[in-house]
Formats: sequence, C-alpha cells, structure tokens
Amino acid sequence: MMSKHPIGIFDSGVGGICVLKEIKKLLPCESINYFADSRNCPYGSKAKEKALFLARKNIEFLLEQNCKMIVIACNTVTAVAIDRFRSDYNIPFIGMEPALKPAVLRTKTRKIGILATENTFNGRLFKQTFERYANGMEVFVQPGYGLVELVEKGAQNSGKARCLLEEYLLPMLAKGVDTIVLGCTHYPFLKDMIKRVTKNSVTIIDPADAVAVQAKRILVEFNLISNNSADPEFHFYTTGEKTIAEKFFCHIMSEPYGLEQVKI
Repeated sequence: MMSKHPIGIFDSGVGGICVLKEIKKLLPCESINYFADSRNCPYGSKAKEKALFLARKNIEFLLEQNCKMIVIACNTVTAVAIDRFRSDYNIPFIGMEPALKPAVLRTKTRKIGILATENTFNGRLFKQTFERYANGMEVFVQPGYGLVELVEKGAQNSGKARCLLEEYLLPMLAKGVDTIVLGCTHYPFLKDMIKRVTKNSVTIIDPADAVAVQAKRILVEFNLISNNSADPEFHFYTTGEKTIAEKFFCHIMSEPYGLEQVKI
C-alpha cells in the first residue's frame, strides 16, 4: 500500500530540515526520505530554468525511492516550478510560500519585513499572497544575499552572519517593522542571530509548521496517511559534504537514520 511509502522532502541544501522537523513532529508514524542538493546550493540566485532542471532531478531521485508525496522545502523552487511539477507528476506536491497571512495577524505597526530570495519575490505565489493578505500593509522585501551559503557551512552564528543580518534588518527596524517573515528554509537556522541583531524586538514568522499541517491534510485527503505501528524509517541523502550534513541531521534526530552522499 502506498500509505506505507515514505514522504519525500528536498531542498537546495540543509535548510529544509526545519520543515522535516515539523513534519516528523506532527506525523510521527511517517517514514521520510530527505534530499539535500548542497553541491548546487543556493538555488535562489540561479536562473529559473536551471533551478527547475535541478529540482526535477531531485524529484526523480525521490520517486525512485517510492515516495508517495513530495514536499518542496525550497521557496525558490516552489515559486518557479510547483505548478509545472503538479501537472507533470501523479503524486501530491506541497510547497513553501512566504507566511504573509500570519505576519499580518501578528503585526501591530502594520509594517512587515520579508527576508527571502529574488526568485521568491518574483514568483506568482508571492504576488498572489501579497494581494490577498497584505493590502493596507507596508511590506519591506530584502533578498538575503550570502545567508544560505553561511548556513550550508555551519556558520550561522558567525560574525559574517551578524554583519549581513545587521545590513538587511536594521533598515527595516528603522522604518518601524515589528514582524519579520523568513522566506527561505535556511533562515530559521539564523533565528538566534536575528534575535540578537533585533534585540528581540520583532516577531519572527517561520512557515515550517504550516507546511506540516498542509502535508497532513493532503495525506488524509488522498488516503495516504500511515498508521504503521512499527518504527518509521528515515533516510537522508546529500550531494554535499557528509560531515556538515550530519551535524544538522543529528541536531533534530533521536532515532537511527542513514545518511548517504550521492551524485545525481
């Protein structure tokens, strides 16, 4: 039965582990295969067709593992390609989008900052979400150049990370922003540094938990949810350095898992 098959999750690197963590928490019976394409990270600065090409390779790899659902834990790929993938493949796809709705509900100054990639800002989903929820709000967008690369190196708490976040966030604070949306799955690993830079003066919105809720809803709708009482299995694959990936995976995993370096 397909319900026993794993959920597939992929990102341009380790960032999507934040999404994996929330799915694992909400759906404890589900097996999960995670693919980190760290060798080609970041996707956000790539041409759309290149990002689409890489994402399709990731999807094909996960389909070879008999995944019953694909979670695109990458805002860039969601923005440029999720409609095409839903059309091309006969399984459910879950994507990411900047969490403007919860930001609108939380802000008191009606001024919201969004840290994301250029491809995310230029995508249809962002524009639709903005038009639906952010009318009447002041929204300040800022591409997070260089942040993904630092997270991939495990340097999210470095002086360089602090300097970049000060450059990106302090102008927003000066304009009265009180809520910041993390529009890239790598950015939640920067939460501690963001809190330091902003002196805990802003609400930080991370969409990972909402993605997990949506994944559960779709699994139920398609009758794919697992009721397996046996221990779920977790398999992780990376195209990057195995030692770096292990540090991130060990941070969230209590169960045994396999980590394999692959070339696709």
